[in-house]
Order: sequence, then structure tokens, then C-alpha cells
Amino acid sequence: MTPLDWLLEPLSYDFMTRALVTTVIAAVVCALLSCWLVLIGWSLMGDAVSHAVLPGVVIAYILGVPFAIGAVVFGFLAVGMIGLVRGTSRVKEDAAIGIVFTTLFALGLVLISVTPSQTDLNHIIFGNILGVSRTDLVQIAILATVALVTLVFKRRDLTLYAFDPTHAHAIGLSPRFLGALLLGLLALTAVAALQVVGVVLVVAMLIIPGATAYLLTDRFGRMLVIAPALSSLCSVVGIYISYWVDASPGGLVVLTQGCAFALVYLISPKHGLLSKKVGARRYRRDTARRREDQVGPAET
Repeated sequence: MTPLDWLLEPLSYDFMTRALVTTVIAAVVCALLSCWLVLIGWSLMGDAVSHAVLPGVVIAYILGVPFAIGAVVFGFLAVGMIGLVRGTSRVKEDAAIGIVFTTLFALGLVLISVTPSQTDLNHIIFGNILGVSRTDLVQIAILATVALVTLVFKRRDLTLYAFDPTHAHAIGLSPRFLGALLLGLLALTAVAALQVVGVVLVVAMLIIPGATAYLLTDRFGRMLVIAPALSSLCSVVGIYISYWVDASPGGLVVLTQGCAFALVYLISPKHGLLSKKVGARRYRRDTARRREDQVGPAET
């Protein structure tokens, strides 16, 4: 089998083509949003929203409406509940997030266990990339497009909010509104990626690409290019590997992203672990050499 056959054979199946297109769409929008989440420090919030949508999906199935509707409702509900607990009690933000998302996730698990279904609702938890239908693809594309267009249109305001909320307020922007907008986009994005990798792994797609790009550049504009490009590449590689080794596609997509992060973590030119050690060793050597050069003339 030639390398070209390795590339083209999976594309001869419609379900593989839909899986690739859907995963790349979800990967791009998740990666873009992850840049702001990593910068602000909202990674845990991404975890919370992605898990909190589970009961909404199950209730949507019970009512016979699209999964996306229930997931969006519960995504916004989770964000509102976290803000309510944080703002009306002594409980700190991280504790409020943990309380809300674990409670809603547990509610989702209970609903799954008591809901008679001809559909395997466990796919909501673990993802079902290969089972994505044309309707699901259109749904995901619409949600991703709304989130993507909003992120691109408001990128300057959101970036200023991420770096300096006080300055954003001083020039007439509303940090409260921008924070709510970002949380709303987080809910939409979590829903878009839900059917690709499932509730459990959505958080990885919302964190790993931004964290990887953060280690590769100090410019936020470049992060917005590197993160989606790298995430898309990892998604395609993960899907292809899953086809040839007959393994979980969602798991391999995230695993590929994790491997990319590990590689960047080690060998990033400026912030990589090995690069820092080599740089520190070179600095000590150069410092010792300069001292020797200074001592030499002084003795003569």
C-alpha cells in the first residue's frame, strides 16, 4: 500500500469524511477560544461548562428536541449559577465552579441511568465522531460559526479585557459584559465540540491548543494563528490513526494534542524545558569565561 492509499482510503467512506470535517471545525473554534481561556486563567471554567451541559443534552433527548438546545441552556445556566454562588456568598470562585459543575454532571449521569433509550446516551460522555450525521454536522457548523465570527469581531475588546480589565473599563468597555460574552461563547463552543469528543474530553480541546501556542510565542496575535492550525493538524492525525489502528477517535485526537504539547513543552525555542536548561548552561559557561578573561589581565 502506497502512502497515497493510506491518505485516500479513509476518505472513501462518508462517515470518515464527516468525522474529519466535524472534528476540524470543532478544533478550530475550541483552539481560538482556548487562547483567551489560558490567558485569563479560566481553564477550570472550561472544565465546568463542558461537564455541566450533560443534563441539558439528556433532557433535550427526553423532550425530542435537538441536543444543542438543551446543552446551550444548561451551559448558560451553569455560568449563571457559578456567578450567583460566587457573588452572594463567601465561597470563592474555584469552589463555586467545583460545586456547580460536579452537581450538574452528577445530575446528567443520574438522568442517563433512569432514561429508557434506544440511543446510547453514553456517547454524550465519551463522544461519537464516527456517528456524526449530516444534521449533526450542520448543527455543529452553525454553532461554531456563531462563536468564531463573534470571537473574530470582538477579538480586540476581549484581548484588552484579558490583559487589563481596568483599562478596558477606563476607555468605556464593560468588563462585566465582556466576561459574560466570553462565558457565553464558551458554552456554545462546548456544545459544538460535545459530539466530537464527548463531555469528558471537551475540556482538553479547550485548554491544550492555547497552552501549546502560549509556549511557542509571546505575541497573542500569533497565538490565534498557531493554536487553531496546530489543533486542526492534530485532529486530522488523530482521526487517521484511529482509522488504521481501530481505536477511539476522540481519545486519539486529544492524545495527539497532548503529545504535541509535551513536545513543545520540551523543545520550544524560548520556553521549552530543554531550551531553558541549555540556555542556563550556556549562560553559566559564558559568565565563567568572562570572569576568567577579567582575572587574566588583572594578574598580568
